[in-house]
Amino acid sequence: MNDITAVSGPMAQEEFMDRSSLGLAAAAAAIRGGEITSEAYTAALLRRARTLTELNAFIAIDEAAVLEAARDADKARVAGSAAPLLGVPLGVKDSYLTKGMPTSLGLDGLAHFVPREDADVVGAIKRAGALVFGKNNLVEMSYGLTGHNARYGQVKNPHVRERVSGGSSSGSAASVAAGIVPASLGGDTVGSIRVPASFCGVVGFKPTTGRWPRKGVAPISHTLDTTGAFARSVEDCVLLDQVVTGEEPAEFSDSDYHLKGVRLAFAPRQFLDLVDSEVESRFREAVRRLQHAGAEVVELNLGDDFNALIQTATWGIFAHETRGAISEFLRHHDIPTTFEAIYEGLKPQLRQAWGHVVLPSGAGAISAEAYQTALNVSRPEIQHRLNAAFVARGALVILQPTTPCTAPLIDEQETVHIAGQDVSYLALANHTLSASSVGLPGISLPVGLSRAGLPIGLELDAPVGSDRMLLALARKIEGVLAAEPTAI
Repeated sequence: MNDITAVSGPMAQEEFMDRSSLGLAAAAAAIRGGEITSEAYTAALLRRARTLTELNAFIAIDEAAVLEAARDADKARVAGSAAPLLGVPLGVKDSYLTKGMPTSLGLDGLAHFVPREDADVVGAIKRAGALVFGKNNLVEMSYGLTGHNARYGQVKNPHVRERVSGGSSSGSAASVAAGIVPASLGGDTVGSIRVPASFCGVVGFKPTTGRWPRKGVAPISHTLDTTGAFARSVEDCVLLDQVVTGEEPAEFSDSDYHLKGVRLAFAPRQFLDLVDSEVESRFREAVRRLQHAGAEVVELNLGDDFNALIQTATWGIFAHETRGAISEFLRHHDIPTTFEAIYEGLKPQLRQAWGHVVLPSGAGAISAEAYQTALNVSRPEIQHRLNAAFVARGALVILQPTTPCTAPLIDEQETVHIAGQDVSYLALANHTLSASSVGLPGISLPVGLSRAGLPIGLELDAPVGSDRMLLALARKIEGVLAAEPTAI
């Protein structure tokens, strides 16, 4: 079945290749309506995946299995199935357990581990009719922001191959941006969905922490971990959110893109302090366009110590919880390795980082007292500051550039250059940490390209539990901004 014409029937091969650009909702509607078959659509995506193997976006694709699943979906449609994702292939980050399909967690030592169960979110999309197209590449144990993996290769940015994809959900973002799959599941602890979404020019949705189930997904921090998704439009994220949560579809008018009466906020002293000039220019232009569409945009000052507060608290929680979270996950799911074996097998840079901040004996490890302070003092204070926007000022969302720069060069990813300064690559999460610290829902929208052809993202963060409002507003903002096409 390597030749797409073998399964395409009378429709021209070129038309099927055009179908590979369909978004999730459009593809699902086309399959349900009989305009295309799942088998032919899947074959088109497989062909595209073969032409883009140099991106390293996938660790594993079982072509025979996914084509067989597509044929089964076509039979189900003929029999009357109208499942919301019937016959649509999705990418799945290789930190999600997938029954009968290898799940490596990005590690060499688990390259041949085949789980006996699906992660809860994978089960949800399968019940909705979706197919697992393949397992997306990722940073080892989801511990990184650039997309480098020593065993499976650096995930490359589909826009400029010499640039990073972002991480840790690197292959998930790259595969959606490259048109290999219409959507993919990812995970976000401090920015692992929103950072690569920004760098690759796709929509990245991080729900309120706990809204989407996390069972069966390799963890870092039980306080911060969130499952979520990448797609080409907010509409597609809305559809996935409905499938995973089981909530009734929200009504929305595609023509209703005015923002009259909508109050938005941003904090220039906190989120524009260390930002490349092109990113700031694009952000301010986006704000002007939202104001032109009727939005009221208010400026906030979250406090001179706000960035230091979220950095110290969030990274401290992140590292302190890692060992226990991973150890419990391995035991609970009978995964044939140990935390100690994983640690010993990490690439040198990551092993050094774990030795410094994750191991209790590490020089940078925070104490139990400091950890409790982060949870019980710092996090409530961060939430109190953010409430200045959501409650006192009445803003629906807080806006900021998703990342302070565009995608760095692959050869220069340990230390990145931002606004004339050489800083740690951890600075790539400077803006995403805020929502992660207290579990807010956040979404990154593409807002155009830099002069070098690199995507720039706009992040919207909303109050805890207001995911449906955030998605509805993001659809309006997406329509207002109407970011120019980013052809690859």
